[in-house]
Amino acid sequence: MIQSMTGFGKHVIQLPTKKITVELKSLNSKSLDLNARMPSAYREKELEIRKNIASSLVRGKVDFGLYVEFTGDETSAEVNEPAVKNYMKQLKAIADGDDLRLLDMALRMPDALRTEREDIDEKEYAHIQLAVNEALKEINNFRSEEGSVLEKDFLQRINNLQSLLDQVERMDPDRQSDVRERLNKAVADLKAELDANRFEQELIYYLEKYDITEEKVRLANHLKYFASTLDSSDSNGKKLGFISQEIGREINTIGSKANYAPMQQLVVQMKDELEKIKEQMLNVL
Repeated sequence: MIQSMTGFGKHVIQLPTKKITVELKSLNSKSLDLNARMPSAYREKELEIRKNIASSLVRGKVDFGLYVEFTGDETSAEVNEPAVKNYMKQLKAIADGDDLRLLDMALRMPDALRTEREDIDEKEYAHIQLAVNEALKEINNFRSEEGSVLEKDFLQRINNLQSLLDQVERMDPDRQSDVRERLNKAVADLKAELDANRFEQELIYYLEKYDITEEKVRLANHLKYFASTLDSSDSNGKKLGFISQEIGREINTIGSKANYAPMQQLVVQMKDELEKIKEQMLNVL
């Protein structure tokens, strides 16, 4: 079953003094493009988290967010008292003002607050890993659901292409008769004496040149291969993209060899169906 590269996953964990939220968003991309946002205190674990996400999501433009909200009395920041007093002293020397006003201004100055860096608690990090894994499960479920919708659309398009190919198959004898008739008429209009055997040889050569038997067989095989690849256990958008290119090549060749307006109209419809497949293919993992 195929998967879409579009998805969203979120998981929230409530600790005694912190609320930890993990979010994952993904869009289509040729490769994995991972953007991570997290508090600086957790940066030492970024590489490990990236590897975990990459092994699960494989491809896509992925935004990862780790958000920590303090909900208890614990805080990692404290007032830098000496710096604040020094700021208030300097401000008072410049202009008169009550202490509350000066304190408000001093707290806005650089280094008014200082943060002591603490090592990540392993128990807390275990909760973060759990949140990441749960968010990954959610986004992969989202991708699978989106992939199921894409798969139904692809199968419908492939069936439409097969139906059009069947019409081409039924129309081909009429096309060959039409080509033969046009050549005979062109020769008759010339009012020239031609060797019948030589003319028949030239006619056979001309018809063989515009024969589409091989293209019809290859196109039918490509359509079956596309459908069987859709039904495989792994999602492989790149492989499906290569198959769709081969489908397009056979359709184009049939169109160039057709030399018959009704068949060329069918080819135009086939190209339209294939273009819709290619548009959706950009979003397949």
